[in-house]
Amino acid sequence: MRAAWIMLPLALAACGKKQAGLPDDPIRRAATCGVVAAADARRSLGSVDAKLTIEQQGHILHYALIEGSEGGSFDRTRSAAVVNAMPLLGDKVTGGKWEPLIGQCADAYPATKPVESVTLPSDTLTVQAGCHDLSDFITTALRSQENNFIDRIRAYDAMERKLDNRMGATLKARGLDQAEANAARAKALARVATLGPPTVVLDQCVEKFGS
Repeated sequence: MRAAWIMLPLALAACGKKQAGLPDDPIRRAATCGVVAAADARRSLGSVDAKLTIEQQGHILHYALIEGSEGGSFDRTRSAAVVNAMPLLGDKVTGGKWEPLIGQCADAYPATKPVESVTLPSDTLTVQAGCHDLSDFITTALRSQENNFIDRIRAYDAMERKLDNRMGATLKARGLDQAEANAARAKALARVATLGPPTVVLDQCVEKFGS
């Protein structure tokens, strides 16, 4: 994954047209909810130029993570399609009444609802690979903005480095070849990405592995 395709909508505002419900197409539906999350975040901060928190950024990206996890194995191409669709849908969504979509998105994607904590997987490989690759996804997406939340990004980066060797040892101990290891990591990321808000999950991953 490269940061080049991570393009979050930055300036989203509402006008007076009536907004229909969420699209039936799953990619457009997830992207629409990402746009709505960005618009809601900007509104809460009172300015389209305000810097979003890492929690708000994670909430926007969560829709791409969840859609990429459809079927239980993470598909980066599918996730990227959601992210790429967000700026294309931005004006179309926020040019109407987008506020009613907040609740619709929460209902359609219950894993995005705020929680204080989650239960990390008990399986060693699932939790190691899931925490590592979720961190990689989020830090890659937000790398250009890392100075806005540098302490959190540094903590996630440090956790990834510590997990590199541990995860490698676990994969080797299970006798997995490269294809099997990639498949196991894809399933792990899909599992962890759907536990709850990404920053909540990652903060618990840091607590478990980062120190």
